[in-house]
Formats: sequence, C-alpha cells, structure tokens
Amino acid sequence: MKSINLKEKFDLVQGYWHPHQIGIVDDMQVLLAKLKGEFVWHSHENEDELFHVIKGILHMQFRDRTEIVNEGEIIIIPKGVEHCPMTTNNEEVHILLFEKLTTNHTGKVKDKLTQTVYPKI
Repeated sequence: MKSINLKEKFDLVQGYWHPHQIGIVDDMQVLLAKLKGEFVWHSHENEDELFHVIKGILHMQFRDRTEIVNEGEIIIIPKGVEHCPMTTNNEEVHILLFEKLTTNHTGKVKDKLTQTVYPKI
C-alpha cells in the first residue's frame, strides 16, 4: 500500500477522453482522465458512474438539461441514464472516475473516441 499522488499521475495521462487506471477497489476501478470538448452520447445499462472533477468545470449533458460540475464536486450517473460529458471554452478538465470493472467506455455506442483498454499508470 502506497499513497497515490494525483498530480503526478495526471502528468502521465496522454490524450483526451482516454481513462487511465490508477487502482481497483473490490470490483470498482479508479480512473483518471483529461477531457476537452464534447464526448459521445451514451449510457451504461448495468453500471453507475461517479465523476469527481479535480480541475476545471465539467458540463454533464442529459437529454433534458445540463448539470455544471465544478472543481471539487462529484456527479453520479445512475445506470441506464443517457449522458454526454463536455467542456467549454477549450478548457482542459481533469476527472477521477469510479466505475465497475465491467463498464464499457461508451456503453453500446461505438465511436472513434471509444477505448477498449485502460492503461494502468
């Protein structure tokens, strides 16, 4: 057991919308990602997701509204809820994600941004 320095780990994250695994807690993975622009509309049929904004402001779009998630805040997306994360003003946002090991990056949606493997850092 060792502490994990998030700033050092974020320095290792390459690209946007590509989560990197920093740990596993039971059947949940802890991921870091850098975000910029708009992602893909998708849902996760059987898994919830937790987004913790470490740096910047995340705009979590839902079909009926957009929730603003500020630095230091979290948002939990319940299973089955369609969502699309985005950033504005060309801002880079850093997030920490908690999701089950079985969670597919973009659910059933296949897109150029879809990742099938999360590198461990």
